[in-house]
Amino acid sequence: MAIQVGDRIPSVTLRRLGPDGMEEFDTAALFAGKKAVLFSVPGAFTPTCSAKHMPGFVNNIDQLRGKGVDAVYCLSVNDPFVMKAWAKDQGADGKVEMIPDGSAVFAKALGLEMDATANGLGTRSRRFALIVDDGVVTEALVEEPGAFEVSSAEYVLGKL
Repeated sequence: MAIQVGDRIPSVTLRRLGPDGMEEFDTAALFAGKKAVLFSVPGAFTPTCSAKHMPGFVNNIDQLRGKGVDAVYCLSVNDPFVMKAWAKDQGADGKVEMIPDGSAVFAKALGLEMDATANGLGTRSRRFALIVDDGVVTEALVEEPGAFEVSSAEYVLGKL
């Protein structure tokens, strides 16, 4: 079952590239004590994700912070190296923090994974945005397959 308003962000241990190399982090701890936005894309370097989804959050980071958002996180079922390269490519460093979910364990824990095997992509995350306050989901904006409407930065801004 997909995560819903009122649910807590699940605790999953993932890995990312930090300043000193590979490091583990807990997803629940990441959201503790913060107002945050988590948006998810089916894949780094993919057309809609790179041309619209990520740029919307990068370009609107000041407006999001102005609405009280402490952190913006981007989830994708990609490895830490790809996510780091994509953040650099998108100018997201210092604005959007990447959550690499190479084995889709966080996407599955959220109940928001999808099977893209028919397209050669395996298990991926659905496109969505969550507004989270101290680890509790206050808005769950999940896209229909192929859509890009309710998870955009502009739409999220209207919900804050």
